Amino acid sequence: MTAPQVVLVGPMGVGKSTVGRLLAERLGSGYRDTDDDIVAAEGRTISEIFVDEGEEFFRALEKAAVAAALAGHEGVLALGGGAILDAGTRALLAGQRVVYLSMGVEEAVRRTGLNVARPLLAVNPRKQWRELMEARRHLYEEVATAVVETDGRTPEEVAQAALDALELKKA
Repeated sequence: MTAPQVVLVGPMGVGKSTVGRLLAERLGSGYRDTDDDIVAAEGRTISEIFVDEGEEFFRALEKAAVAAALAGHEGVLALGGGAILDAGTRALLAGQRVVYLSMGVEEAVRRTGLNVARPLLAVNPRKQWRELMEARRHLYEEVATAVVETDGRTPEEVAQAALDALELKKA
């Protein structure tokens, strides 16, 4: 059975895509992002999908994209921030090497300004980000093999910390 070398989870803006590409490079493997899969399949941005179809429709697409990627990708896989909300997805992550990239709200503000196209943060982004994390943190921790703090670290430092946490060798 095919399985990713590493699966990255964490909140929006934490750096899953950037760190994922670095990990793939260091491990000599491919990189895949389920959000990119959804955008490619739908021919529109995630924000457009949320606006046009709603969150429930997007979450169904996300669940299918994650299941397909877990079954068909052997490299580094980054999941969208809300992918872990689905119990079926969490069950599929059991037994996988999952790294939860975590960050505090101040780091989220610094990195994203919380003013970019984030459909779930449209009104009062700081408060909504905190509420999202209160609802999701335990789910990220539930699926995680390792937790890597990203606050104050460069993407390279985070990638190395993930490799160290999983005891994977640098390529």
